[in-house]
Amino acid sequence: MNMDELFANIANIGFPIAISCYLLTRVESKIADLTGSINELSKNIEKYMN
Repeated sequence: MNMDELFANIANIGFPIAISCYLLTRVESKIADLTGSINELSKNIEKYMN
């Protein structure tokens, strides 16, 4: 494997991995916020129904 092939493999594999990791860390906090909101909503609905 020469240097050009090595750089091509890094570009083809490493870049998507880096983007995926970045997006997962960004989305993770939003999912945690949504989970908290859903739990709070379900508690309020339960309180309202009783």
